[in-house]
Amino acid sequence: MKMLNAEMTSLLDKLYNLRGDDSVVLVSMDEERREAVETRDKTSALKAELQDKINVLTSEENVLAEEGAKLKAVLSAIKKDDFATVIEHLNIDFDPDDIRAKVEERLPETLEKVASEKKDAGEELVKVEDEMNQAITKIEELGIRRDEAISNQERLNKYFELALNSNINITRDEITSLLAKFDFTEEEQREAAKILMFPEDGLFDYEDSYAKKEETKKEVDEFAKEIRDKVAEEERKDAEVIIEPVINEELTNSHKSQTEISIPVQEQKEPTKEDVMAFFKAHDFDGLDFTANDIDKLLEHFNEELFAKNISLFNSLGISMDIFYDNVELMYDIELDEKVKRLIGVGKTAQDMYLNPSVLIKYNLVELNDAIEVLTNSGLDPKNVPLMAY
Repeated sequence: MKMLNAEMTSLLDKLYNLRGDDSVVLVSMDEERREAVETRDKTSALKAELQDKINVLTSEENVLAEEGAKLKAVLSAIKKDDFATVIEHLNIDFDPDDIRAKVEERLPETLEKVASEKKDAGEELVKVEDEMNQAITKIEELGIRRDEAISNQERLNKYFELALNSNINITRDEITSLLAKFDFTEEEQREAAKILMFPEDGLFDYEDSYAKKEETKKEVDEFAKEIRDKVAEEERKDAEVIIEPVINEELTNSHKSQTEISIPVQEQKEPTKEDVMAFFKAHDFDGLDFTANDIDKLLEHFNEELFAKNISLFNSLGISMDIFYDNVELMYDIELDEKVKRLIGVGKTAQDMYLNPSVLIKYNLVELNDAIEVLTNSGLDPKNVPLMAY
């Protein structure tokens, strides 16, 4: 029986990752699909805008040509001498020949400018449609590739099930040909085939270790949930304690003398959707990538200073601003800075937070500190525990 060495452990880590929902293959495809869907939706909206612009320019071009021809015809029929007396007595600066000359000079230039603008919009439309069609094609291809990846994953899990039951009845070629589809090198394919065909040489030990890790993760999740529930209950009780004196104070104030002078308070302007869209534009966000629900949340918590502060925080860490499109709550999180500092303090990176933003959303600062404390008290190093397990 061989000992489970570092190379075998690394290879099995890679194989076991491919067996689950967090498979790098599936995660990568899902990310590609999300980007393709965003591109499709964005280009679809831009296509509609360009089509409207072309229609407006076409109409404007036709009207200019038609009205210009009519105006020249009318001016050609007017003789200044026929109205010399009235023009002189009314002191009107009117010269139909001069006006006609200006029309004949400027109309072609104006028509050419409109036609050029329409041509540019048409060329842009072709590019946008091409980009949109590529995105649509990619979405369809990813659907097919994902189905194939799921099928390959099911085969891989079947091979592991047989190996772990000491009942492997497949050939080395079957294993290597499957692993080739996961982009394993030839050497990795050969080593993985050996591990599956001779599970006593390391696979059994790894499975035991993996099962213990999963059990630890489950326990950590349960501990974290208990802490969150406990904190939530304590906050609820604290709120009840605070509410009662506040109500009593309100009742007391309501019975104060009516002769007291009241100071009028100027009402603040309620933020509107336009305010949110203006903020997006000022910070280079595409408002079309946010849902109506996202915008409603931002309106409810509208605070430009806080929004800008949290955006600046992620910018300083090198975290892509894409994170806000799917996690708009981060923009108005008043504790975001402290939570980020806390995670960095236990060894987490900006990339960890970008890939697992839900940790920043589901925990307030107190709950996050409690979760980290639970891990520490359980003998675990928070740095080595994946954020998804927090």
